Amino acid sequence: MRKRSSVLAVSAAAAVLAAPTAAPAAADSPAAASASGTKAFSFRGMSLKIPATWKVYDYTDRVLVATGSCKIPEPFAPNCRGFWLYGPKVIAYGAEGRRYTGEKPFVPASGAPVGCPFEYGSIQVIGKATSTGPRQVGRGHKAKYTAWAGRCVKQRSGRQTESFIQREWFLPESKIVIVDVWGDRQLPGLLKNAVWS
Repeated sequence: MRKRSSVLAVSAAAAVLAAPTAAPAAADSPAAASASGTKAFSFRGMSLKIPATWKVYDYTDRVLVATGSCKIPEPFAPNCRGFWLYGPKVIAYGAEGRRYTGEKPFVPASGAPVGCPFEYGSIQVIGKATSTGPRQVGRGHKAKYTAWAGRCVKQRSGRQTESFIQREWFLPESKIVIVDVWGDRQLPGLLKNAVWS
């Protein structure tokens, strides 16, 4: 969930997610939609049943599942409603250039601030964890779940424009991290009902 705010904030250094260098390998999952209006897609042995209207953009080791409007289908692109799944190549630098372990927020680094996913001209600043604990992701798989307090801050003025929660489900044995900043209400249930091969 995100909130608008006009509170002044101090700009903090953040790291940026390197944009994919190639077009997605598949603009949508090849799985057939069922009569109930759902379809399945798989990532690293985990299969999720998602609404048929959602689009899946596969960049090999990172996948964007667009759950709504998405002008630029890239992870953390402004105004692209969805969630992201990352594999071992991204996990290797997913904590500000260091290996992601779930102890710090997921923030891949390339030396520049990460843009705010809700608007252009702002950067995101991730603060303290607000919630942690194990979460079921399909039968026999538990994720390390963490929710982090996030803010969007104008680069020039330091004015806070948005607040949000960055939710992360980390499966270290499967080498998967799922990241959501849009607060999609369906996502926890979809993950709980994941099927593993």
